[in-house]
Amino acid sequence: MGIRQTLLMNITVKTYGSGLLCRPDTTWERENKDFYSPGFVQEIRYAPVVFARICKAGKCISGKFAARYYDGLNFGMLLYPAFKDEPWNTASSSILDHTSFLPFPLYQPVVFGSSGNGFRIMKDGMPLFCTETRDGYFIRLVEECLTEASAYVSQRIGDLVAVELAGPEKLMGEDEKKAEISAFFCENELFRLSIFK
Repeated sequence: MGIRQTLLMNITVKTYGSGLLCRPDTTWERENKDFYSPGFVQEIRYAPVVFARICKAGKCISGKFAARYYDGLNFGMLLYPAFKDEPWNTASSSILDHTSFLPFPLYQPVVFGSSGNGFRIMKDGMPLFCTETRDGYFIRLVEECLTEASAYVSQRIGDLVAVELAGPEKLMGEDEKKAEISAFFCENELFRLSIFK
């Protein structure tokens, strides 16, 4: 009888104004399904991110060659649940299943190299976060993250590196029961889902 081996992937995140953390692949919501918050979650925060997929394995990657190690980028969103009766902790809230909304397919780097391509996250039809590409700024963020992360964690094909574009902000408070979340880039819908508490 043969041994079946499943390859796992990492999501390495450069947190806003802080260090690195690694989310397991169980946090990645691949199909943008609705998120049902466990009963022990009191509040949900979110952070917008830009991310890239690793296409070539590497360790201690030089910034000069970082562009060779990823094949596409996109914007997304990470959820950070705050648990009842526990101080909010970025590390522990980063491991809850289905809290990394990193949509595929990806965009070619040239889309991020030009200016004026808008990204926005909406809650119940109202804007939460908006930005737009400008002269390769987001490419530089991803490549700097990749270089820093690869000093600590070997980058494997299929891994993702993500950079928070703002610190986690409140998405849903304790008394909110449902929210409709959507995101758009270049006027294309990246994801649309409901969050239930």
